[in-house]
Amino acid sequence: MAGRYFLKQRESIHKEDGQGTALPGRLYNERGFYTMDKKQLRNTLMLMACAFIWGTAFVAQSVGSDYMGPYTFLASRSWLACAFLLGLMAVLRKMGKTNPAAEPGFWQNKKVLRRGGIFCGVALFAASAAQQMGIGTTSTAKAGFMTALYVVLVPVAGVFLGSRPGAKLWCCVAASVVGLYLLCLAGRDTLSLTGGEWQLLLCAILFTAQIMLVNHFSPQLDGIQLSFVQFFVVSVLSTIFAFVFEAPSPDQFRAAAVSIAYCGIMSSGVAYTLQIVGQKELDPTIASLAMCLESVFSALAGWLILGETLSATELCGCALMFGAIVVSQLPEKKRG
Repeated sequence: MAGRYFLKQRESIHKEDGQGTALPGRLYNERGFYTMDKKQLRNTLMLMACAFIWGTAFVAQSVGSDYMGPYTFLASRSWLACAFLLGLMAVLRKMGKTNPAAEPGFWQNKKVLRRGGIFCGVALFAASAAQQMGIGTTSTAKAGFMTALYVVLVPVAGVFLGSRPGAKLWCCVAASVVGLYLLCLAGRDTLSLTGGEWQLLLCAILFTAQIMLVNHFSPQLDGIQLSFVQFFVVSVLSTIFAFVFEAPSPDQFRAAAVSIAYCGIMSSGVAYTLQIVGQKELDPTIASLAMCLESVFSALAGWLILGETLSATELCGCALMFGAIVVSQLPEKKRG
């Protein structure tokens, strides 16, 4: 039947003989296009759900910051995330949802888990701290733009680590950055590098490191366990900083209880676990494109829930960013 898809082992083109070399596992149709990778699509949708939760959590974070310092709020949500994830792991284990091929015991691949959790946790804590410090010295719009610059830094880091994103992905990255600029800065602010902007640039670099570390460790580990250890590290570090630089009090926790609950369970416990699971076997460039939609969902949530306005320019920015992630999922023409 014309147009029917069939599995075909292809080879990448050899310049010397024009013959192909195998690209295993790709589905090609008779017109020479390979089909959309279902696992890639599933993982990308997980990361878009993650970005949606982060974007809608912006309101809760803003409310929480009115009642307590950044380290106290980060410590509170992170300890709650740890409790949520520990309970989830216990329930899944009781239901027999663990990997039967994994080593015995509650914690799997302990040596790699400790190393991965510490590296990912330190990077996440440092990125969150740099973001909070930078936000206090510049506009929210500029902070949103500069934090999401990891969408450019991730593929650049990938090049240095031996990964070479194709031309299509670079075009998607460029479109996403333009869309991000239209959404966050166009007509509102100028881009300059003062003290706060340097901190936000450091934040983007640190988030890039966290994404690349998750990309490295997640295929080797249970996603929920890695998320738990990562947040345990964040909890310990942020608690130390909270008692050194701030003065937490019971009144602060009571006032910000709803914000802590939403950010701890949904943004930290659920969304960051979705990030770890979603990044398994997914190109980190595509992962960064999906996660930077956080800015879009944040703007749309403000528009729909809080009654904020979105200009035509900002809507064009949203459309460009959504378009970039859609194009990144489209089938490509086979070579040769």
